[in-house]
Amino acid sequence: MRPVTLVDSCVLLDVITGDKEWADWSAGQIAVAMDSGRVVINPLVYAEVSVGYETIEELEERLPASDYDREPLPYVAGFAAGKAFLRYRRSGGDKRSPMPDFYIGAHAAVCGYRLLTRDASRYRSYFPTVSIIAPVTGEA
Repeated sequence: MRPVTLVDSCVLLDVITGDKEWADWSAGQIAVAMDSGRVVINPLVYAEVSVGYETIEELEERLPASDYDREPLPYVAGFAAGKAFLRYRRSGGDKRSPMPDFYIGAHAAVCGYRLLTRDASRYRSYFPTVSIIAPVTGEA
C-alpha cells in the first residue's frame, strides 16, 4: 500500500513564498511524497495557505486538486484534537481554544497518514503515533 502524506501549511508556504532557508527542502519533500503516494491537505491547511491570495482561483492554481487531494477533517479527528488540547492545557498551555496544529495532527493520527511538517515538536508531543517527516534540527 502506498503511503499517504498530509502536508502542513508551513511546508507549502515555504515553497509558495520561496523561503530562502526552507523552500528547497520543502519542495524536495513534497516531490518525494507525490512520487511515493497520495498527498493530502485538509480545510485547515487550505485556510492557512489562503491568507496570501485575493481569490480562490489563485489559490486553486497554486494548490491544484490534481496534486493535493482534499479531505474533510474527520469528526473523530476533532475529538482527538480536543483531547490533545486538554493535555496541552493541563501541562500549562495558555491558548484558549484548540490550535490548527491539533486538528492537523489528529487528522494524520486517526487516518494513519504521515505528516510532512517543519514544526515537529508539538506533533511529536501530542501525536506520538504519527510518522513525521521533518528536517533534522537537533530537537528531541
